[in-house]
Amino acid sequence: MDGFLEYFEQMPTYYKLGWIIFCLAIFWIVEAGTPLIKLDYKKWRHALVNLSFLAAIILINVLFGIFFLAADQFAQPREFGILFYIDLPIIVELLIAFMVFDLVSQYFAHYLLHKVKPLWKLHIVHHSDTKVDATTGTRNHPLEFVLRETFALIVLTLLGAPIAFYLFYRICTIFFTYFTHANISLPQWLDRSLSYVFITPNMHKFHHHFERPWTDTNFGNIFSFWDRIFGTLVYDETNKIKYGLDVLDDEDDEKIGYLFKLPWNKNVKTDY
Repeated sequence: MDGFLEYFEQMPTYYKLGWIIFCLAIFWIVEAGTPLIKLDYKKWRHALVNLSFLAAIILINVLFGIFFLAADQFAQPREFGILFYIDLPIIVELLIAFMVFDLVSQYFAHYLLHKVKPLWKLHIVHHSDTKVDATTGTRNHPLEFVLRETFALIVLTLLGAPIAFYLFYRICTIFFTYFTHANISLPQWLDRSLSYVFITPNMHKFHHHFERPWTDTNFGNIFSFWDRIFGTLVYDETNKIKYGLDVLDDEDDEKIGYLFKLPWNKNVKTDY
């Protein structure tokens, strides 16, 4: 187990970047052959718009990498954090940390992005996509990424979790990000069965419906049981889904400059 965690702790940056490219490419290719919804769009142009956000986020991730390393170097020698007080087998501690990261830095942060108006204005950049596919997973405003990583940094520090725990969680998150956004058609029985534990492609698509109440459901990132526990889960017929947002003009969803400035656009009115 120590060797497993050491691998993630010492993983070169280009390995992580390679994992992003690999997961994105696989689901981007698969969805072309088995689409859930037939989208009438220029796939490459759409991808380049969304990948522009990924480029910005990668730069910010470098800075947060320094913060996470500093937190790790502070907590570990001083045995600071909750995990040092409960003294469980390392595999159990990893599982606990994994669950807390998913609950706090993803589910809870995502919930706040929908319920707090300034944060929602950041998050509508993600929801503005009217052609949801694998690349939509990269379409997050850089300040939204800062929020999520700040929550993760707080969790890491308070738990006293080794940085390897979070790096392992991030690697898993990358897979699920592109898997759940991918425009792929899984057999209904398989998608629904998986959805009892994990966020699935069909399940997440309801979250991208253009109006509430569906927009404000299915906040989970990896595990679906957070939505079940907190009553925010929905699962219906995917042919009812329409992408985008009812407060935005669909024709603006591929204008990069417009999207980066969208959180401060006073012409966009929201109910929050």
